Amino acid sequence: MKRVVFYLFYDSQGVVDDYVTHMLAALRPHAEHVFVVSNSALTPDSRSRLDAVADTVWVRENVGFDVWGYKEAMEAFGWDRLAEYDEALFMNYTVFGPVFPFSELFDRMDAADVDFWGVTAHKEVDPNPFGAGPDVLPMHIQSHWIAVRHRMLVSREFRSYWDTMPMITSYDDSILKHESRFTGHFAAKGFRFDVAYPPENYPDDHPIFEDFSLLLDDRCPIVKRRIFFHEPTYLDRRAIIGRRLVERLEAETDYPVDLIWRNVVRTVEPRTLHTNLSLLEVLPEEDDGWRPPPERRIAVFAHMYYADMADEIMACLANIPVEYDLYVSTSSEPNRAELEQTLGGAAGVGKLEVRVVEQNRGRDMSSLFITFRDVLRSGDYDYALRVHSKKSPQNDYNNGQLFKRHMFDNLLLSPGYVAKVLRLFEENDTLGMMFPPVVHIGFPTLGHAWFNNREPAEEWAEKLGITTTFDRSTPIAAYGTMFWFRPEALRDLTDYEFAWSDYPAEPGHKDGGLAHVQERLLAYAAMNAGFHVRAILNRDWAGISHTFLEYKLQRISALLPAYTQDQVDELTRLQSTTFLGDLKRLVSDHLPRLSRAARPVYLVARSAYRGRRRLTGRLTRDR
Repeated sequence: MKRVVFYLFYDSQGVVDDYVTHMLAALRPHAEHVFVVSNSALTPDSRSRLDAVADTVWVRENVGFDVWGYKEAMEAFGWDRLAEYDEALFMNYTVFGPVFPFSELFDRMDAADVDFWGVTAHKEVDPNPFGAGPDVLPMHIQSHWIAVRHRMLVSREFRSYWDTMPMITSYDDSILKHESRFTGHFAAKGFRFDVAYPPENYPDDHPIFEDFSLLLDDRCPIVKRRIFFHEPTYLDRRAIIGRRLVERLEAETDYPVDLIWRNVVRTVEPRTLHTNLSLLEVLPEEDDGWRPPPERRIAVFAHMYYADMADEIMACLANIPVEYDLYVSTSSEPNRAELEQTLGGAAGVGKLEVRVVEQNRGRDMSSLFITFRDVLRSGDYDYALRVHSKKSPQNDYNNGQLFKRHMFDNLLLSPGYVAKVLRLFEENDTLGMMFPPVVHIGFPTLGHAWFNNREPAEEWAEKLGITTTFDRSTPIAAYGTMFWFRPEALRDLTDYEFAWSDYPAEPGHKDGGLAHVQERLLAYAAMNAGFHVRAILNRDWAGISHTFLEYKLQRISALLPAYTQDQVDELTRLQSTTFLGDLKRLVSDHLPRLSRAARPVYLVARSAYRGRRRLTGRLTRDR
């Protein structure tokens, strides 16, 4: 079958990730012409990569969403030329694949006597969740893959459909005026259609999203990207576990899952990705005898400002079950002499080097990125660990001790535990960092962990070229600045020549300063470099953390609606209406004439808020 593929692409940074070129290369044996229409400008490298797998790469302004991208691409290709083809396939960048060979799909659908077909479809939804438009959202083939055969391609109805297409100005428009309309419109004109994986075979309205496991059972060759970035409270409500998708792709298909990681770490809000893929590893401490290959080189960077903690730190490092090189920074020459004597000949330590920091500005962070910058950039090490002598004198005793144990126990609990940490690196080439999850017992971090660091973090991210999406409230971060990492994952930080003067002078070590900003940028830097990050916990701490989290959540939930998104909506409503109500009462009590004059403005504001809330509710059901 002579086939032309129109592939719609968009990326806010103009970057074409490998999953796109992989998809297009897999389509090449089934298409005579591949036409990529990009609704975003492309970097030079991305343009050349597309040129290698496509016959035409056409860049246009991002107007009209994907609908007008297809419309104008066909016009640029030429209607007369289009008529020379047996089939035109319209698809986009919102799916990964092929996870099973495209030949299976094409062989089956080429034999179907139809005028158009799709891979998946959305069932009818009553009432229409998009509010506007018809009362019922009709069953429809989804626009990530619609194939149109010759009889329909050359028909007056098909040309008229696109010639009369209104401008698309929103996501809702693209659903209501094209995706949900296309199937019924052409079926009513007498054109026959089929769906490779019929929606009636699956229990939910949106099978490729909600029933991905059943689609994989049926060897559907594509999976939806949305599973990785959709609002986690929706996945929670629908019991959709993204981790199961990745596990099945790794176990049952030949698809290179690294292609997914490299895309999602760049484009998805980190905590959303962390939640949707359940990137917390609860590791047992028993030793099963596994060790990393002998050629792996491991470094430990330990900042020992408090030299009297050397024995405690070394007792933890003794749980590293293979030889490592130890790099120690400290604050004075007497400390260096003491540490060289204390640490010399320690079991498991290969090379030992103790350096004195020029200044204590920036504390453990400056010692890592300035004092040991040369080692980090050397390329000599595969894996590394960062620890420091944490006493937390600013905190209550119990809080400080808990924070310290939270870090050391979850990084270095036992030889068997550390071996499992290193094994995660060995089994996941795109894993760049591991650290304990956000500490929440004794600290008001949940929902507030940016504190005063977000604005300076944004400034430093721009300076460092870190474009990873920032989390809304609680960044994925190595809180306490102890973590396992691949040195190459932190290149955005180690390539920059930080100066001591970039850090506040003592005693200005506080939120907003560079050290606290770096603490929150570490994971974002790793993701910007193409690596994903995971949290690690041992079973003891997992039990402690989960029970406190469960108690906190149920205390709050008891006062609110049942589902999390409903709780968020209600709290948002209360916050907004309280502000508007307080403002209204203040003006009414003290400025009655102004109150009467301002009432129309108040009503507009209240109406806008309620409309935004309805829209937010719809977006949580967004496909």
